[in-house]
Amino acid sequence: MTDRAGVAAPDPVRAWTVTGMLVLFIVINWADKSILGLAAEPLMAELRISPAELGFIGSSFFFLFSVTGVLVGFLADRVRAQWVLIGLAIAWSLTQLPVLLSATGTSLLISRIALGAAEGPATAMAAASAFTWFPKEKRALPAAWITAGSSIAKIAVAPVLTFIIVGYGWRAAFVTLILLGVLWSVAWFFLGGDGPLRVEDRRKVVPFRRIGLSRTFLGCVLAAFPMYALVSMLLTWLPSYLEKALGFSRVQAGVMFGLPSISSIIVMVGISALSDRLLSRGASSRLTRGIFSAVGLLVGGGLLTLVPLLDNRYLALTVVVLGYGIGVAVFPLTTAAVSHIAPPGQQASTVGFLVAIYSLAGLLGPWLTGVLVEAAESPAAGFSQAFQLFGGCAVLGGVAAWLLIQPDRDAAAIVR
Repeated sequence: MTDRAGVAAPDPVRAWTVTGMLVLFIVINWADKSILGLAAEPLMAELRISPAELGFIGSSFFFLFSVTGVLVGFLADRVRAQWVLIGLAIAWSLTQLPVLLSATGTSLLISRIALGAAEGPATAMAAASAFTWFPKEKRALPAAWITAGSSIAKIAVAPVLTFIIVGYGWRAAFVTLILLGVLWSVAWFFLGGDGPLRVEDRRKVVPFRRIGLSRTFLGCVLAAFPMYALVSMLLTWLPSYLEKALGFSRVQAGVMFGLPSISSIIVMVGISALSDRLLSRGASSRLTRGIFSAVGLLVGGGLLTLVPLLDNRYLALTVVVLGYGIGVAVFPLTTAAVSHIAPPGQQASTVGFLVAIYSLAGLLGPWLTGVLVEAAESPAAGFSQAFQLFGGCAVLGGVAAWLLIQPDRDAAAIVR
């Protein structure tokens, strides 16, 4: 079967099989990211590092994250994602060896910087690979499932890693993640690959500044940036927040680590499926990609600003869970929006550049939270200040999404 342009129509079963592999790719990716937060307390005790130092190490993950995200994104416009993704997964495993060979604060810092460099392109490359199997009007849902890989990691993998850490030590958890990366690479070699919608023709390339300076691209950056700061903050500090601020045990904190992710999967998949359906039926991309993103940030960010006002720990946990879950719907919607405005031969670089820019927020989230916690009169007060700050910034991102994101208009302007 072919579409109107004569391109072979993707096989839905094959398309969703590949997407499932890409979801697993992101699950392992986020498990690697999460290990620092899950092992925060034993790492601080054994390596004798302070909360501010751990926050700095958490932020160091993003030192090269955006640089490699941009570079590999442009490379992936020319090289098939099958080989790019295998290379990334193998690199994840290798970069975690230093801290196993020499457990010091310095080796942990070096390991996290190297891991961040290897994982920087992961989300964008997974989305770009999936988009070769889906037309523009059907990309929010696969993007949502790929984004949900981070949530699945926190729900399914984080409790397992927590029990491994408690029962066998943090080193055993690192070894587990190394093996998972290698096993996925072998499976992807046999099951993965790009779809029939991949474009090899580089003659249709437009100057990237025309894409990057469009109102839609800028709106997507401003929308996703503050929410990613919150994501990176929770990645490093949520277990400590649950222990030190809300009074839960370490095992309870490890199990509860996935609660915000449960709400995020429900919201992301539901909103993205609705967005694709409405767009396929003729609704505007401004509504389905832009305004949907804006509403999620306004509601989610607004809820997080209420955390300092809540005294009951279960109510505070509920607000964090809902605010996070609603807000992160911005990621698949903005990813679909920028893929909408990108010429076919520049999908990987455009998505890669978007993710690289908003991922810079990862430099701020963990570090700034560590500073606030250390300076506050109590851990609870410091975490409350962090939630209020990041929630307020998310609300501003929602305003930007409402005003700027209009993919149909900008897609037409870019190709003129």
